[in-house]
Formats: sequence, C-alpha cells, structure tokens
Amino acid sequence: MSAWWAQTRAEVRMNVRRGETLLLTIGIPVLLLVFFSLAKVTSSPTSHRINFIAPGILALCVLSTSLVALSIATGFERSFGVLRRLYVTPLGQRRLIGAKVGGVLVTEAIQVSVLSLVALALSWHPRGGSLGGLEALGLLILGSAGCAGIGLLLAGQLRAEVNLAASNGLYLVLLLVSGIVIPVSSLPAFIRRIVVGVPSGALADALHRVLGQGLSPSLSEWVSLSIWAVLAPLLAARTFRFD
Repeated sequence: MSAWWAQTRAEVRMNVRRGETLLLTIGIPVLLLVFFSLAKVTSSPTSHRINFIAPGILALCVLSTSLVALSIATGFERSFGVLRRLYVTPLGQRRLIGAKVGGVLVTEAIQVSVLSLVALALSWHPRGGSLGGLEALGLLILGSAGCAGIGLLLAGQLRAEVNLAASNGLYLVLLLVSGIVIPVSSLPAFIRRIVVGVPSGALADALHRVLGQGLSPSLSEWVSLSIWAVLAPLLAARTFRFD
C-alpha cells in the first residue's frame, strides 16, 4: 500500500508540473467551456447554453486526462525505459497501473473543481440536487476507469510516436461524436445508436441527463460505463508491455 501511495503522489506531481498536461487537462477544457457557452456555433437543447455545455465539458475532462494525457505520458515513459525500471521494484505491475489510475482520479478532482467554478461564474445552474451529485460522481469514476484502461491499452501496445498520434486523433473524434459539445440529436442516426456504447458518449449523455435535466442516468448508460470500467483496465493489465 505504501509503494502504491508513493507512486500515486508522484503521478499527481508529474501531472501538475507538465506544461503540456496542464494545457490539455485545464487550459483546453476551460477555453472550450467559455467559447461554446458564449458563441452560438452549435445548437443547444437548453435555453441557457452553459447548462448544456458544462456537463459535457466535465465528461471532456475525463477523456482528456484519463485517456489522452495518461496514454501519451505512459507511452513515452515506456519508450524511455522508465516503466521497465519501475516494473522490477516492489511496486509491481498491478500497483503501478493502480497508481496511474489513482493519479488520474486526483487530477480529475482538481479539474472538476476548477471547471465547476468557471461554469458557475458563467451562470451555470446544475440540477439533480444531492442525489444527482452522487450519481455524477459515480459516473465520473466509472468513466475515468474505462478511459484510463483504454489509454493504458494504447500506451502498452504502440510505439510512443504512434500512440501520440492515435491518442490525439481519438480525442478529436470522440470530442465531436460523443455529444460533449454537439447535441447527440444533431448527429446522424447511426452515430446516435453507437454513442452510448463508448465510455465518453455514455458519460456525456448521462451527465447531461443528471446535471442538465435533473433525471437519472439510463440503465444502458450505467451498464456501458460499468463494462468499460471493468474490462478495459483488465485488458490493459493483461496485455501491457513494459519494453
């Protein structure tokens, strides 16, 4: 436990010290939150745009940190031989992966706090009450675990440069088709049917329901996020290559 906690703290320190990571996890989400809330470049199902944009940007925080930032950083650590050295320490494989997921969760707690304050300053009025807050927390944790598993799966299989391109490309695609800033109702019918099948889509749609409409997430959203939260990290742990 002490080795896991020490590595988790190290992961958090590295996350907040990397300029490119801060840009991806804080700078870009804040910029997108302000831009899409004030500029009418996309349709919005709510009268106040911020009430639709804010939940989607919270889902984007999970995508940017759990999948993209984690995948890129881990991929280069693997390429430079850092992970191979950590693997032979008492930390081991499972606690190393657990520390990375733990570091992501702490980083996301900082993200959500910052983004929520900015959104409230833009007159965001979240709905759902205390129960909605607990549901949103559970959704964010499940979404984080699923996206982290995908990120580690990419980092453990691809060369660092290929992983960099793949992670950024996946980020852009999921940003546009997961209902994060563009309503799912505006997307083609065949895309709407598969959005809930990917963790970012299920998370964004569920957060829109909880924080935007005051409703509970659908069963399919809970099931989708739960499956990704279990299977993606397990698959990453089984297939991860340290060299």
